[in-house]
Amino acid sequence: MSDKPTPRGAAGGSDSGDRIPDGRNFLDAGNPDQAHTPAKGAEWTQEDRRIDTRKGMWAATSGPGDTSGYGGIVRTVEMPGNSERPYGGWFDEVADRMEELVPGFSDGLTLVDRGEITFFVRPDKLLELVKALRDDAALRFESCSCLTCVHYPHMAGREMHVVYDLLSMTHNRRIRLEVALADPGQEDMVRTGHSDVDSLPHVPSIVSVYPHVDFQEREAWDMFGVIFDGHPALTRILMPDDWVGHPQRKDYPLGGIPIEYKGAVVPPPDQRRSYN
Repeated sequence: MSDKPTPRGAAGGSDSGDRIPDGRNFLDAGNPDQAHTPAKGAEWTQEDRRIDTRKGMWAATSGPGDTSGYGGIVRTVEMPGNSERPYGGWFDEVADRMEELVPGFSDGLTLVDRGEITFFVRPDKLLELVKALRDDAALRFESCSCLTCVHYPHMAGREMHVVYDLLSMTHNRRIRLEVALADPGQEDMVRTGHSDVDSLPHVPSIVSVYPHVDFQEREAWDMFGVIFDGHPALTRILMPDDWVGHPQRKDYPLGGIPIEYKGAVVPPPDQRRSYN
């Protein structure tokens, strides 16, 4: 028997396409599958903002379905529309200064909701923008307090969103940046259950501006499969190096994955219980 651990991850995959050698920059401008820019244009229509259409009280999509008796309920989940000026308070001051320093940074959507402001940013402008946000005296967002991702598999052309929460300790302000990326591997996931490294979304790393996001970008790569170009060592941080797939994607299997050393399998949710 070999001492080598059994590769783990989603069925049907191979670990060879999911590992990022330290310091390697995968972005190839000549490869249409490796693009920072979203597949869609700058304008966000209502259809672009649609996250999902859910049916029934619990929006069950597999297994026995909705058992509540309210299967006829249909609910559309979508992002709010573009907020109009004035945003209110210091939001306008910050927005004006950002546009002055980095013209054209906006991806066409700015949301003011529940007392918070979110700027959707063009991927190719991200690095320039965060440098300005950190260094400009009128902005001075010294810290990226959180970096994470959200996967919207039904939002065609903008499936993967990378989210940056920025904090200004100087001015006691918080803003959010969001970069919506096309996921060229979405069709691969549907067809084979995994994506090749060359068909995953890319975005510039901001480690050079905020060094403390090093581990946060590694976690986002590990859990969501976003490649941060220019990261000094983009390796997995939670899952083992030989794990296949990215567990926080919405299309990642919830069960049926082999467990190392045990020879056991956790069954998918729709096979764990019978309602008959």
